[in-house]
Amino acid sequence: MLETTWFILWGVLWAVYFVLDGYDLGMGTLAPFLAKSERDKRVMLNAAGPFWDGNEVWLLTAGGVTFAAFPGTYAVMFSGLYSALMLLLFSLILRGASFEFRSKVESDCWRKLWDLGHFLGSFLPALLLGVAFANIFKGVPIDARGVNQGGLFDLLNLYGLAGGLLFVIVFAQHGAIWLAIKTEGDLHERALETAKMLWPALLAMAVMFLAMSAIYTKLYDNYLANPALCAIPAAAVAGLLCIRLFLGQKAPGKAFAASAVTIACVALFGVAGLYPSLLPSSLDPRWSMTIANSASSPLTLKIMLGVALTFVPIVIVYQAWVHVKFSHKITDADLAEDEAY
Repeated sequence: MLETTWFILWGVLWAVYFVLDGYDLGMGTLAPFLAKSERDKRVMLNAAGPFWDGNEVWLLTAGGVTFAAFPGTYAVMFSGLYSALMLLLFSLILRGASFEFRSKVESDCWRKLWDLGHFLGSFLPALLLGVAFANIFKGVPIDARGVNQGGLFDLLNLYGLAGGLLFVIVFAQHGAIWLAIKTEGDLHERALETAKMLWPALLAMAVMFLAMSAIYTKLYDNYLANPALCAIPAAAVAGLLCIRLFLGQKAPGKAFAASAVTIACVALFGVAGLYPSLLPSSLDPRWSMTIANSASSPLTLKIMLGVALTFVPIVIVYQAWVHVKFSHKITDADLAEDEAY
């Protein structure tokens, strides 16, 4: 029971991370295409500025839960996927540095350099996260000793790349909708139009990924065994349709909520399909890392559950306060402040 509780918490934390960090990763990916002036670039940076580092707390939390609750999976995952995870880490570091260093020197070349870093630090994490999770859904070639028999380029298979492209598109649309919420005028209209343009691509990619999941993975086995789980993909589909409905009504706030539901349910779709595995082995199912063979002791799980139930609500309250505090649209007055990017 404790192992299942932690598995659910593990999946929920990843879903929350994708929803929150997804919009600023998406905005960073779209920045070279939507920002037509220096002001536009600064508006986009400030639309993410108060939130991005807090959003990444959920990445650390999800990783921490993996370490504390399922150390066996953590060891196999971080050794077997070391190169991919290092690329993800360096990309996130580059993005964080781009926020802080871009405005330090009054030079077009300097700013263009950090604009490129911001784009790469946003696009690459979205792509790498999608590739990584698609390969986890598909199964990683780990042997009986927990050693990954594949390499970095083995992750770049057709299904893995499809997962990466899905994440890039869904985060880009999520970011475009957030930008529409935070802006006004011409940039607001461009953000709305971009979100509308991305929707058909997202729909096509989502359908393709679901079809490929039936071919390359065993995710649907749990859904066939327990049809009640079908509520998760059904909610994802409903959210996806509502995105287009609300964009047509020029209601970006509602569209963002629908997008959040879609992203969360897409993540939970895969997590529910994995259960009870956390890291399936594509070589032999018996060598998979599961909640049974990789969990911490019951005492550790009980103590950590108390810690999680104490501190996670604090993080939720803090982040809710930040989003309320900075809920206003970005104006020239905001850009003139010393704290602005």
